[in-house]
Amino acid sequence: MTDSIKKGGISVQTEHIFPVIKKWLYSEKDIFLREIVSNAADAVTKLRRLSSLGQYEDNGETYRVDVILDKENGTLTVSDNGIGMTEEELDRYLCQIALSGALDFIQKYEGDNQNNGIIGHFGLGFYSSFMVSDTVEVITKSYTDAPAVHWTCFEAGSYELTAGERDGHGTTVIMHISDEEKEYLDKFKLEGILDKYCSFMPVEIYFTDVTDADQKSKKKDDKEAPKPINDTTPLWLKNPSDCTAEEYKDFYRKVFRDYREPLFWIHINADYPLNFRGILYFPKITNEYESIEGQVKLYYNQVFVADNIKEVIPEYLLMLKGVLDCPELPLNVSRSYLQNNTYVAKMSAHIVKKVADKLNSLCNTEREEYEKVWNDIRTFVEYACMRDRKFYDRVKDSLLLELTDGKFTTVKDYLEGAKEKHENTIYYTSDQAAQAQYISMFEAEGLQIAVFDKNLDTQFLSQIETYDTDIKYLRIDADVAGALKGDAASAEDTVLKELFVKVSGNEKLKVEFAALKDAGVPLLVTVSEESRRMEEMMKLYAMSGMGSMGAFPVETTLTVNTASPLIAKLSDMADEKREKAAAFLYRSALLSQRKLSAEELKQFLADGYAILDLI
Repeated sequence: MTDSIKKGGISVQTEHIFPVIKKWLYSEKDIFLREIVSNAADAVTKLRRLSSLGQYEDNGETYRVDVILDKENGTLTVSDNGIGMTEEELDRYLCQIALSGALDFIQKYEGDNQNNGIIGHFGLGFYSSFMVSDTVEVITKSYTDAPAVHWTCFEAGSYELTAGERDGHGTTVIMHISDEEKEYLDKFKLEGILDKYCSFMPVEIYFTDVTDADQKSKKKDDKEAPKPINDTTPLWLKNPSDCTAEEYKDFYRKVFRDYREPLFWIHINADYPLNFRGILYFPKITNEYESIEGQVKLYYNQVFVADNIKEVIPEYLLMLKGVLDCPELPLNVSRSYLQNNTYVAKMSAHIVKKVADKLNSLCNTEREEYEKVWNDIRTFVEYACMRDRKFYDRVKDSLLLELTDGKFTTVKDYLEGAKEKHENTIYYTSDQAAQAQYISMFEAEGLQIAVFDKNLDTQFLSQIETYDTDIKYLRIDADVAGALKGDAASAEDTVLKELFVKVSGNEKLKVEFAALKDAGVPLLVTVSEESRRMEEMMKLYAMSGMGSMGAFPVETTLTVNTASPLIAKLSDMADEKREKAAAFLYRSALLSQRKLSAEELKQFLADGYAILDLI
């Protein structure tokens, strides 16, 4: 073994690398058109930059990129009037795989300036054309007036370089579509690709089907000028103060093809060190069972990258729709890159903060409008609070409580108004129809009742009680006696207690006595908040396919209202009549708390008929 050190570079044989490029360069073949068009846009951006630096006189010329389909000749052409290339540059950038012209340009003219709008950072982008082509021609002429050159490359990797002919500066890429990829000669497919990836590129793009063009030229009255297929100044690039509500709505409809207007939007314009822009929308949801998966489109210098990159938007905000333009991310972004990138983590945190700030702003300065959309966003906000304690801490003063009278209040204001009656306790209903009797009793006492009737509410309340441990949420049928009782009963009636335990069939039934102000209600059945929530959780697990969690003991209390005339009459009744009346009253109270079982309903009706028979 020799002691000398041998150094060198790894060589790659083109006949071996081209098959790899053709099959594996990108996961989706459609991306080839994005790459070639973005290269063309880059060429224009570079020339504009040289003009701004005083190194080129553009004389007010109009820059553009043309995409031309020639189905008859089997070609797809992308042409620009940008910076162009000399023979030396073409040899350097195209004949040596992975040497990026964009990086070379930035190093030479921009130094450390990364906010230059130049898209391409990957020399391999051009070679994506071979994913669909067997031959690619490049005709280019430099802005320096160096002679034009014509470069032809074949799928095996061999190429020919000759003198070219071109009137002005710029580059034309002619892709000869292979027999296996003829679908890329379909006009509508190409229009779909351009719409998806190139709708907001910074240079005007024109698409022409030469067959259609030939037909149109025969129409003498056809004087309509072609229009670019893209918007070079998308709304997210503007200052929020310069955008109108109608512009935001139009942009939403255009990008997401949603006929419903968004509830509201958040315009993000983050500067150093994050440097990203975007617009996020809260969509209108028809009902709580509708899919709430949103769609956030990720762009890189106005070039579409991907839909719904979950690493950028926190999972609990994925119902949002919107666009994010992130120049700090690579165009060919990967999941592993995003998962381990500190910039992405900071960007995600910034988005969460902006969402919280927007909710607080709406609550504090546009309260009427905020109340109108609250029920549409409530499930989103509750879920976000459950998943992220920091988010809850930011928005907790903007969480609204809908009351049974249709009005809204905040937790802080609710507790402030209830200090004298029930300090630090919020009473709520989960079913206004089934719990109407309880609601009327509370309202008669001047107590406000919040409405929590969504599937998520039980879990939400349990979670936020762990955040603010001094605030308790109780359903109105959980502690009626404690909330509403007047003077306590003089003594426990042992006879009545035994009577109700007997007719209930539950030896463990807890019976208590209280003189309630609503004398028309003889009995109330309540279930403790803790045991009821646990029972609901068990049912939820079973519905989720986790199987039976086993029976959970439900703590039920029967409150006997000693102020009720019916209760007073029970003591004077004959034993048989008293027992039937007590059973009927008990099941009536039970009915206001839950649905009766088949056997309970049967007995309830029988007792009612028996009582009528005794009259």
